[in-house]
Amino acid sequence: MKAGMNTAYTIVAGLVASAVAFWPRRGILARWRQAQELARRTRREDALKHILKSEASGRVATLQSIAGALQITTGNAAGLLEELAAHDLLTFEGGRLRLRPTGREMGLHVVRAHRLWESYLAEQTGVAEDEWHYRAEKQEHLLSPAQTLELAARLGHPTRDPHGDAIPGADGTLEGEQDQSLNGVEPETPVLITHLEDEPETVYRQLMALGLRPGMRAFVIERSTTRIRFWADGNEHVLAPVLAENVSVKPLPEFRPADLVEEEYLSGLKLGERTRVVGLSRACRGPERRRLLDLGFVPGTLVEVDMVSPAGDPTAYRVRGSVVALRREQANLIRVNSGDAEST
Repeated sequence: MKAGMNTAYTIVAGLVASAVAFWPRRGILARWRQAQELARRTRREDALKHILKSEASGRVATLQSIAGALQITTGNAAGLLEELAAHDLLTFEGGRLRLRPTGREMGLHVVRAHRLWESYLAEQTGVAEDEWHYRAEKQEHLLSPAQTLELAARLGHPTRDPHGDAIPGADGTLEGEQDQSLNGVEPETPVLITHLEDEPETVYRQLMALGLRPGMRAFVIERSTTRIRFWADGNEHVLAPVLAENVSVKPLPEFRPADLVEEEYLSGLKLGERTRVVGLSRACRGPERRRLLDLGFVPGTLVEVDMVSPAGDPTAYRVRGSVVALRREQANLIRVNSGDAEST
């Protein structure tokens, strides 16, 4: 009797294990196959995205550049390109990789989904900036075209992502990066930072750690073969040329270097000093911008430095009858005019 029950339990356990492993769509094997298919589709879409972005920026995508972008061997990259050609997604015309209409449409969708998702993270969530790109890299392969359209509408149809990259329009075009790099700027030429390249990630993290953001006004102080020394939104910075190449800018002919140096920021005030808010830097966006506005840092508001911590950061400011503590990096996003405050 007992032996029979053990046999029955063994059979039932085997059936349950088989069901768990082989259940259609939800079994272990089915989920493994889905994961494998997603990985293959991700590689295909990443390759199409690389070719599309290279084309838009006037570069030629090659076997080596695809292998580097996807971090795979050239042999695997060659096999991937053969797969894309077999699916009628690209051709090799005149020795160059050219996207077929279906391949171009897929590449545009992935780029659009990525940049819209970064915009969503920047504007409507509290996700840290250094996670935007990584999370968008995952999500870009999961959003359907219909979901992407809904997301664009929810965000108000933005044309640029938080890094300054153009978001492909509904007409199916991708604007390349035409602005010059910080490396090419002559000293004493005011410029607007328009874009920070978010690849490779290690370089982007270094730019972000310096507090650089699209929307900052800047000018080069000194340029040499080993460093670029420049002024941006109230602070002096130094970058190696290889890093400065990832910072895109455009001229600001209406400004002089002296105009930028004379700009005041809340972070520059000392204990007891008063000032009046001029506005927030264009580099301030999303939840952080909304929070500062909600706290009362709107144009025309009087602000006084109420208390400075022993370490010098954060600093407490009196604004509209309340005391608000801000870190230096936050206070450096608020443009002020102390002369205007003294006249009241």
